[in-house]
Amino acid sequence: MTETAHQNALDLIARGADEILKRDELAARLALGRPLRIKAGFDPTAPDLHIGHTVLLNKMRQFQDLGHTVIFLIGDFTGMIGDPSGKSATRKPLTREDVDANALTYSDQVFKVLDRERTELRFNSEWFGEMGAADMIRLAGQLTVARMLERDDFAKRYGAQQPIAIHEFLYPLVQGYDSVALKADVELGGTDQKFNLLMGRGLQEHFGQPPQVVLTMPLLEGLDGVNKMSKSLGNYIGIAEPAIDIVNKTMKVGDALMWKWIELLSFDIGAAEAGALRADVDGGALNPRDVKLRLARELATRFHDAAAAETAIAGWHAAVTGQGDTSLLPLQDVAVPAEGLRIAALLTAAGITASNSEASRKLKERAVKVDGEVVEDAGATFAPGFEGVLQVGKRNFARVRLIAAG
Repeated sequence: MTETAHQNALDLIARGADEILKRDELAARLALGRPLRIKAGFDPTAPDLHIGHTVLLNKMRQFQDLGHTVIFLIGDFTGMIGDPSGKSATRKPLTREDVDANALTYSDQVFKVLDRERTELRFNSEWFGEMGAADMIRLAGQLTVARMLERDDFAKRYGAQQPIAIHEFLYPLVQGYDSVALKADVELGGTDQKFNLLMGRGLQEHFGQPPQVVLTMPLLEGLDGVNKMSKSLGNYIGIAEPAIDIVNKTMKVGDALMWKWIELLSFDIGAAEAGALRADVDGGALNPRDVKLRLARELATRFHDAAAAETAIAGWHAAVTGQGDTSLLPLQDVAVPAEGLRIAALLTAAGITASNSEASRKLKERAVKVDGEVVEDAGATFAPGFEGVLQVGKRNFARVRLIAAG
């Protein structure tokens, strides 16, 4: 690898990263001229991945494109412990049935981003399933309680006299030992995982291995622009969602947050081009909506295909601008009573508003449309057999078909 290629590789790896520990060690490993082993672990805590997870997957794909081997580690063993990172209370452990079902969907979804041929798909029950009680006790002997309490979330809970279960102390050790078992050169994780990632370095040294490089990535804020993307908060985009939902939700991202999403999620818009686009937006020469549409198209294409992405973009334009064929939007069946539902209840049943009171407020604001026509009458009722586009504001819409409940 030439000096220029070496520097370009370092720059690509560093793009969007919060921290690299240690960058000089990473440079030295890259200079070895062999494929590095890049590890990232995912506990199967829910059946589907969202695009917040793909921040790490994208970085793994960049390593693959540079010729390295990535290890997508499914924490089927650690998932039954429950990661305490960033938590103010003990997680409810998953059952083996939960873990197995969720892990199956993970293994199906990751290859929307990763190159299957250059990915090791592993489960940490491979080694922990063989480890006995005595082995686990010896592993636990590598760390003190005082060291564990240096961890921010543990320290806060201890200071607030909130319970910390003994098994939670095992989680960082178990995650760290994964790096020993896999002989990882680099481990990726979110900024909230730094303590666990550094544990891997320490355990590798204890077991006579070169300590892994730790690369942390920022946590991706969700659609609310405030909180980390999370299914429990409802501020997420699932990578298995229909293309129109990926497009519509991406278009709801705030203009300021859009640039972080581009940095962490886009392969098509490089750092230099992103800077130029931002300058054009700031200078008034470019509408941020156009940049957001480009990102939405890229994400919908990645998780579906180009045809689905274009159909979704066309459907979005038809609903939002009133130009085009709204039949391109996917049809959603909504069950209603035989006598029908009033408009506010229908908007809530279709998932366009969070509550009937919000829907009523939007009616008063003249923000509700049915098939492009403003509806103000709160008594307007829609019965089984109706089919059309419901819309609140410019960004919340759905093409629905009403069917009889029961």
